[in-house]
Amino acid sequence: MRHVLSAVVQNVPGVLAHVSGMLASRGYNIDSLAVGETEDPNLSRMTFVVVGDDRILDQVRKQLEKIVTVVKVDDISSRDFVERDLMLLKVDAPPGSKRTEIRELVEIFRARIVDVGPEELMIEISGRESKIEAFIQRMRPYGIFELVRTGRIAMVRGKSRQPKTEEEAEEQDEGLKKAAG
Repeated sequence: MRHVLSAVVQNVPGVLAHVSGMLASRGYNIDSLAVGETEDPNLSRMTFVVVGDDRILDQVRKQLEKIVTVVKVDDISSRDFVERDLMLLKVDAPPGSKRTEIRELVEIFRARIVDVGPEELMIEISGRESKIEAFIQRMRPYGIFELVRTGRIAMVRGKSRQPKTEEEAEEQDEGLKKAAG
């Protein structure tokens, strides 16, 4: 089973190396990883995709929570969330009908041409993993020169923000219990 984990971590040097090293040393494979600063410049959010059963997920969470610089870990795959990947791709596109076909596919997939060379195009596309994969398959016959992808990013739907600490999570739970009456 595929799990999307969101970890809020202190925005300090070495956190990424520490977290990824810990997971690798225990034999857990990370399918995708993206890290970026949050609305609070002192914190970053790491979004992981790991594959495994609930036992593996539980072990990964426990190991992450032991790291001092990890503030909070949340399995968002069990909730309603939006996820996106970003990809840049350079494809063989000499002027003429081949380039026109590629431009049409770019429009259909709601991608963007971000650079035009004499014999190639650079395309930017974002969306769900399945959309990215489908676009790659459509571009292969044209000749992909280079391809680079971000890790997956994800955010839970709804107005309430994700708690950053255990205390905030408990306060949020208490508020929901009181509201439910």
